[in-house]
Amino acid sequence: MSRPLPSVFDQALASAVRAPSPHNTQPWRFVVEHEVIEVWLDRGRVLGVADPHGREARLACGAAAFNLQISLRANGLAAVVRLLPDPAEPDLVAVIRLDGNEKATAAERKLAEAVFRRHTNRRPLLEKAVPPVVRAALKSAALQEGGQIEYLDASGRYTPVASLVRQAEALQADDDEFRAEAAFWTHREPESPDGVPKAASGPPPHGPGIVSLRASHENQDLPAREYEQEPLLGAVLTRDRGPHAEVRAGMAMQRVLLTATAEGLATSFLSQPFETPRTRESLDRLFAGAGQPHTLLRIGYGYPTRLTGRRPVHEVLTHRTTAG
Repeated sequence: MSRPLPSVFDQALASAVRAPSPHNTQPWRFVVEHEVIEVWLDRGRVLGVADPHGREARLACGAAAFNLQISLRANGLAAVVRLLPDPAEPDLVAVIRLDGNEKATAAERKLAEAVFRRHTNRRPLLEKAVPPVVRAALKSAALQEGGQIEYLDASGRYTPVASLVRQAEALQADDDEFRAEAAFWTHREPESPDGVPKAASGPPPHGPGIVSLRASHENQDLPAREYEQEPLLGAVLTRDRGPHAEVRAGMAMQRVLLTATAEGLATSFLSQPFETPRTRESLDRLFAGAGQPHTLLRIGYGYPTRLTGRRPVHEVLTHRTTAG
């Protein structure tokens, strides 16, 4: 096939860096060679306290790989993704290879457009239920990428998971290293290219809720507000575990998030219980038999909030040339 236009790859890479990541650390880098884009884990941007094994960072890289793929497909290029293709290079998370031309579907174009509108909404959501047809669309999105989403209100796990969120938040509040790491990445200036600016944080909650807003993502300059009483919570699961499953879960998570954005929903993460060993072990036991939980999504209707910044593509991109 003819080499893709540079603008198509440029757009795909601009989409990739819009993926979500813990504290907006952006733990990825990309290598382009001819018709191949490699996604690499950037160890220097893995949270050493909250994510010492890189689980959340691999989710983020999986989300970036999905953005790459959906952007290429929306531009009429078939794109095949291989996850962790080289055992000798464990930080080579994914390889996206072009495989001819293919007419884009309306659904692919819709998701690609949502990439540049999706953002984490840390503010209160409306007391408005997500209708069954939309919930079904999000479940279908996860399945298409080899994952699944379980709604906790339908599974009986809502109360114990919410308790683990609060327990993890309390443990983290007493952990000086955790608080220092979170402080480094949050309350950034408005134009910061990474981290979470104060303007993108939520107001402090007016009274305790059933789930906790991450304390480091509160904007104390805003007046306290009531949060929704029982937000829709969805756990993203895979049937297996390990680094390969974490990357695939990131792709499933991102398709869910983009589908939610396209449907007019707001989303955010409740990552606390994945970031302390005690609560993570409890989560694993709680979901035993259902699958391996990778992330917890808060889903509902809200008002648009500020998008967080991203580093420019040229800072995370390498062009590899081969002699020939």
